[in-house]
Amino acid sequence: MVSDTRPAQPVMGKGEFIALTAMMFATIAFSIDAMLPALPEIGQELSPDDPNRAQLILTSFVLGMGLGTFFTGPLSDTLGRKPVIYAGAALYIVAAGVAWASSSLELVLAARVLQGLGAAGPRVVAMAVVRDLYAGREMARIVSFAMMIFTLVPAIAPLLGAGVIAVAGWRAIFLCFVLFSLVTLFWMGLRLPESLPPENRRPFRAALLLGAVREMLTHPTVRLSIIVQTLCMGTLFTMLTMVQQIYDEIFGRAESFPVWFGLVALISGSASLLNAALVMRLGMRWLVTWTLGAQIILSGGMALATGASLSLNAEFGLFVAWQATVFFMAGMTLGNLNAIAMEPMGHIAGMAASVIGAIATVLAAAIAAPIGLLFDGSLWPLIAGIFTMVTAGFVIMVHMGRVEARQVV
Repeated sequence: MVSDTRPAQPVMGKGEFIALTAMMFATIAFSIDAMLPALPEIGQELSPDDPNRAQLILTSFVLGMGLGTFFTGPLSDTLGRKPVIYAGAALYIVAAGVAWASSSLELVLAARVLQGLGAAGPRVVAMAVVRDLYAGREMARIVSFAMMIFTLVPAIAPLLGAGVIAVAGWRAIFLCFVLFSLVTLFWMGLRLPESLPPENRRPFRAALLLGAVREMLTHPTVRLSIIVQTLCMGTLFTMLTMVQQIYDEIFGRAESFPVWFGLVALISGSASLLNAALVMRLGMRWLVTWTLGAQIILSGGMALATGASLSLNAEFGLFVAWQATVFFMAGMTLGNLNAIAMEPMGHIAGMAASVIGAIATVLAAAIAAPIGLLFDGSLWPLIAGIFTMVTAGFVIMVHMGRVEARQVV
């Protein structure tokens, strides 16, 4: 039941609130996936000597987002939800404008880091707004509906990006980001009241943030789950950075890439539904461990298929199926790993959520970027990178189980 200290419900209906929340969640996915079809043109125009560097447009955004995740949650506890969303969106819009006008890849990358930093505001604080206004099962229901809508964004964003490029060129995608953010801002500003009253706000203390980091990194289960979460996010980001080039340069399917990517995103989106059905019965650790184990087998199988003399069409079909399993793995592991890390941190839940998300995201981007730059016109860098990460994750999960068993004894 919602406490009496919470503000009144939003003037909008519940359906409208869910749609607005989903739109704020979608800022991240739209900002990444809509750029995928633009990477070849950006590489040719801004980095003709090394087109692979265009991939950094994705990981630089993720890096900025991870850094922003450290601060946006705690700042919104101090300043209120809407001011932090406004500030983040303003930075996002200005950075998109800089990227649109940039004449060098280095300036675009710097703008993308700032854009990611700004995007963390709407994405992270939107969850806090839901927590302010709803509680218990109703809060979970709101988030579930919003996430169901959110899963459609990766399916359609590359197609939208391709359409914009065809009509107005790759730079116009940044103008779409500006429009998307402005619509969200005006919608929120007109229809959603501030959800955190001044009397419920807490002062921002850097010492508390550092203390939370220290406590989490010295707790064995939390530390290990953050490492595995980093590896799982690393596999996802590595696939995202290289997938467009693979469709284009290996399989010659650049034009149909948005359609295939959308189909894979829709299929893999069912992972969250399967996880919800199984987690109460099997447990989070079991699901993460054996999902990673299955991916070791699937990635090894993809390596064998790549080394065999298959037709290009057969290899393409296997790659699309494997791509879907990598995305599916992310859906079956990331939420569970976050929950495992949060379990012992209930006394600092808000701070812990920000720190865990930030550490895992920043380190995953740092892993994915150099692997992506190794692309050499074959699948081997991608397969080797993902196989190594999921194998390491599986070993750590098995070790985590042994550590927890010793603690019980």
